[in-house]
Amino acid sequence: MKVVLFCGGLGTRLVEYSNTVPKPMVPIGYRPILWHLMRYYAHFGHRQFILCLGYRGDLIKEYFLNYDECVSNNFTLSVRDRRVELHASDVQDWEITFIDTGLHANVGQRLKAVQSHLQGEDVFLANYADGLSDIQLPRYVDSFRRHDQIASFACVKPSQSFHVVSINGDDTVEAIGPARGADLWINGGFFILRHEIFDYLRGDDDLVEGAFQRLLARSQLLAYRHHGFWACMDTYKEQQQLESLFAAGDPPWAVWSRSKTQGDQIPGPRLVRDALFPKSEELVNSASLFALREHRGGR
Repeated sequence: MKVVLFCGGLGTRLVEYSNTVPKPMVPIGYRPILWHLMRYYAHFGHRQFILCLGYRGDLIKEYFLNYDECVSNNFTLSVRDRRVELHASDVQDWEITFIDTGLHANVGQRLKAVQSHLQGEDVFLANYADGLSDIQLPRYVDSFRRHDQIASFACVKPSQSFHVVSINGDDTVEAIGPARGADLWINGGFFILRHEIFDYLRGDDDLVEGAFQRLLARSQLLAYRHHGFWACMDTYKEQQQLESLFAAGDPPWAVWSRSKTQGDQIPGPRLVRDALFPKSEELVNSASLFALREHRGGR
């Protein structure tokens, strides 16, 4: 299956990098986060990529046009004639399509802009370019194919360190505790989409706030609960956390570096109404939870 990656966001909360490079090119170790995500998909056999470019897309193009295999592979150098013999290759079987989808476009508009490159793809994968996970992708795909729904996404426990508040009708606080301890799930990306998704994208619709809302009304949206590793890179602090995991060796998202990948603890999709949205009386401002991952609209 082809993989669509939304690489157009400005990354305004990563000011340490966003003035010079687009967010997908922010490094984790010796490679940008975009490479780590593409390497994840390639490990599971999905090596045809469509990159939806926006802010500083030229730097993403240059990176792959001048890709240096020696950075992440062992090699033998013949000093006399400067001949390099690679022991392995990362990207030799990748096919990457680079499409400029606009500087300020939202995710739905970016997806619509590459529709012509998805002809013949009954089912395809899509994702934000700033998140990493160890989801056992074949299991996720198999689960999706057993259902008739049009779209699915991974829902995950929030990694942010905010607190969830429960209040009574008189504004008395009933409970307060860390988000990760609550029965709270957020949109983690890692979409699986049938080609019919384009029938639900209209005008300047965003994917989640537009097309997904129409799918909800028809019970055509699935959420795949992932209990394993997931992290996004919104801020410099989160970039440093991912950097630390990489520096420690065997980062959890690097499924390609292990002889045996770890599966999800509790696999299987659920209808999104049950899996993502808490009851309104249980949380303060519960309507904002969906926006937790969507506030970066143009990625």
